[in-house]
Amino acid sequence: MKNIITGIFICVFSLSAQAYEVAEKDWGIAAGFRIAKIPYPTQEQQVSDFIPLMFYDGDTFFIRGLTGGAKLYNREEWQFSLIGQYRYFDIPAEYQNLIRGNALDIGGEAKYRINKNLQTNFQIMSDTHGRFFSTLDTRYHWESGSWELFPYARLRLKSADFNDYYFGLDGATDPGDPSNTFENKIGSGLDLTVGSEIRYHVISNLYLLGRAQLTTLDSKTRDSSTIENGTYGEIYLGVAFFNDKTKTKARALKAKPYVRVAHGWATPSNIGDILTLNSVEDEQNNQLTSIFYGHPVADSLFGVEALDIYMTLGYVYHHSSDPYSQTIDPGQGINTTELAGLGNNTCDGINPCTITYDLQPTNEYVLGIKAYYNINWPVHWRLGFAEGISYIETVSNIEQREMDRKGYRSSNLMNYLDFTADISIGDTFNAPSIKDLFFGIGVHHRSSIFETSSAFGRIKGGSNYNSLYLQYHF
Repeated sequence: MKNIITGIFICVFSLSAQAYEVAEKDWGIAAGFRIAKIPYPTQEQQVSDFIPLMFYDGDTFFIRGLTGGAKLYNREEWQFSLIGQYRYFDIPAEYQNLIRGNALDIGGEAKYRINKNLQTNFQIMSDTHGRFFSTLDTRYHWESGSWELFPYARLRLKSADFNDYYFGLDGATDPGDPSNTFENKIGSGLDLTVGSEIRYHVISNLYLLGRAQLTTLDSKTRDSSTIENGTYGEIYLGVAFFNDKTKTKARALKAKPYVRVAHGWATPSNIGDILTLNSVEDEQNNQLTSIFYGHPVADSLFGVEALDIYMTLGYVYHHSSDPYSQTIDPGQGINTTELAGLGNNTCDGINPCTITYDLQPTNEYVLGIKAYYNINWPVHWRLGFAEGISYIETVSNIEQREMDRKGYRSSNLMNYLDFTADISIGDTFNAPSIKDLFFGIGVHHRSSIFETSSAFGRIKGGSNYNSLYLQYHF
């Protein structure tokens, strides 16, 4: 752990030895609702999600909605990349706590640009259990005034393991009888997806987004007993902030990259109580230490020059803490007959259940978009807000305690928010050499957006940490 942090500091401060300019790239952040048809024979026919999305196209690294990666080779026509891709596994809401199907796939992508508006992509991907699939797609870009269309067609070849599990549900827990698992092997399969994205430029940085698509399965898969709808679709509607398409991108942004080191203390209080200074201490005294890198993407938003926008990437270390126990009464939280014995649940639903929490230390990873509002009176200080996603290897003690009380299966992936206020140490003490060093306070927040997103487990809860930090811009 110490070696990792030392290495990060050496890399960051070797960069800060000399200031460098950052050119403006394509960036964006969006939020909206997705509604998808469920292909399985269930009473609930569709699933809905609230989805935050981020976009950035750098020289090496990129993120485009549900896909992110690194460009290994990028020339006029060809681009080869390593990518990670979030994939939906649409299941009914009542099964969400029993089956956590959405997954991060990893693999490689080859892109061929036929011309400036037409491209084709080939991917070879695998989920975290080695179930492989490959895709071949073609995508076109049409633009007229404020309107942009992105029609596409995608053919996917699924390995037997992949098709058996995600469409045959082979090996998955039977929601009707959690003590049993499905046995249903279909074999390899194909599916075809056609659809289009649409983007409308409203004004300045504000855009409206939409997407609609249909997917049809091969005959062997659609004839499986686990499939009711062999053709199913989805739609997405949202709002977004992107570069203002009517303006030329800046060759050099005024905002500087930064590194931030913070330490935080957990609190069971909600955001409202924290922001009104009414938070209470966590009895278990859970703590974290984090380091974040911020990469500038814009010097303004809606023409407000006081706003700086960053893409931010963070590593968070959750420290070990003293064991903590709580007792859950029968019929409450996870101590019910329906949830008894599922996963690591030791409760029987009949007797009081005492659970001890000592899961840490663990690691958390964050990706987000951060905005700073600069105020230069009487000295330089700022208010900051970030929106993004957070993935934690093992759910922290403070989150797991709440999930158990509420009867939810915890989620490693959650929405991330960051509230900060900081002040320039150099301006405060009239020391120009450290005017880019800021001291601040903040709130590190993970949540599941009030049961609205299957991506975050359709649960209600999360965690908050009050923090202190130092941030240096170079």
